[in-house]
Amino acid sequence: MGAGHSHAPHPADPPSPRALAARRKANWILAAVLAPLTVLTIVAMILLWPSGSKEGLTLASPYAAAPGVTFDTGKIQRVVTGNCMDTTQGQTPAQGQQPAQQGQPADGQSAQPQAPGTGSQCTFAWTEPDQGGNPVKVVINPDVAKSHGVKVGDNIRYLNLSRVQGADAGGSPAFVFVDFVRTLPIILLAVLYAVVVIAVARWRGLRALIGLVGAYAVLVSFMLPGLVEGKPPLLLALVGSTVIMIGVLYFAHGFTARTSTALLGTIFGLAITAALAAWATDAANLAGVGNHDAATLANVSDHISISGIILCGLIISGLGVLNDVTITQSSAVWELWELAPETSARKLFASAMRIGRDHIASTVYTIAFAYAGAALPILIIVMLYERPLGDALTSAELSEEVVRTLVGSIGLVLAIPVTTLIAVLVVKATGLRSGGPAAPVAGSPGPADNRDPRPAAGREPAPAVDAGPDAPPEKRRGRRAAPVST
Repeated sequence: MGAGHSHAPHPADPPSPRALAARRKANWILAAVLAPLTVLTIVAMILLWPSGSKEGLTLASPYAAAPGVTFDTGKIQRVVTGNCMDTTQGQTPAQGQQPAQQGQPADGQSAQPQAPGTGSQCTFAWTEPDQGGNPVKVVINPDVAKSHGVKVGDNIRYLNLSRVQGADAGGSPAFVFVDFVRTLPIILLAVLYAVVVIAVARWRGLRALIGLVGAYAVLVSFMLPGLVEGKPPLLLALVGSTVIMIGVLYFAHGFTARTSTALLGTIFGLAITAALAAWATDAANLAGVGNHDAATLANVSDHISISGIILCGLIISGLGVLNDVTITQSSAVWELWELAPETSARKLFASAMRIGRDHIASTVYTIAFAYAGAALPILIIVMLYERPLGDALTSAELSEEVVRTLVGSIGLVLAIPVTTLIAVLVVKATGLRSGGPAAPVAGSPGPADNRDPRPAAGREPAPAVDAGPDAPPEKRRGRRAAPVST
């Protein structure tokens, strides 16, 4: 398969000077639009770049241990239940003593349930510390024990209070469950994901993964610190998102007219999404009311705006899907044209939009269900309240997800026809036939393909032969020019 995606058995004729001039003109037009936009975005990014100072922040990290307290990890060896008031829960078994079996107290007391008023039953996990030593008895949080539970072989992170004076006195636990250690399964999933992407998409998939790392670097080093320092959230989201899209698209798909077309469509959709998000955040009074994390951030610093964070999140959340639809539409236009270069611009646009409409339908479902899945616990709680549907959808718990779905969907839907139109104009401008209507086409079947074996530069193009109105169509039309790679 050649660079122009021609399936002909003969090499394609080189494009004519007219076609090359048209291609250069289209590329210059794209560059004239995108180059100043890129420079402006980089300048804005430099001006908005956060200082990184955390002065004035009053956040108390739950992962910052007090003096004498450490966060340790270990593997569960045995799970037991017993009286929550058991004062031996921080002690390790004596040398040679085995931990109690499941359902038996560790101190050898009766396994019968305690009488009412003498204390409820709790779950403990005898855990072997990763740093070595005897197993310790870790108290498992009641919500974890009830909803998920722990089992032998689980790796957990726990709070070690044994060195603090007064720990393990009066029933105070010395080892308290904090979280599960998920490093290994997440690494395995990440490796599997990378292997699948690279195996299917090859070098382009590898470039996409590297671009994803760069996108998260922009998010972590530019956008998040900027929100903490009180930078304008709308500008922060637009500049950061544009930088991400420029880097991801060109790095993954290369510097081509096809990629530039998709980038223009993406920026258009991004602008629409940002405008709608700014209006909706204010009109719908999205203030993060009822969100525990939002309440925590509101008390961290006076510079942090919860509404600004929500606005920035509405814009960022649609980036991936927006990039998907624009690059797909741009590629669809090019592939359709390469299959039928003689198609008019109007028919080419209509054909590509039929693909786009199918993509719109499936993408709207994708966005809606993605957000519904993320908000599933909230949906269940609202359902249990038995509130009217209208009240539930406009409540503080669900309104942000509803607005995010609607804003993101509108932006991507409008980006599809714009991207398609730009792609059609560019592909028709860069895809002029070599030598006009009478130019030969590489790989035309039949006797008409018997060409002069001399190099193309040393012979004149074969003239088109008009065999008259009664001749077969292939004799009347002559041969078409080979598609011009863009």
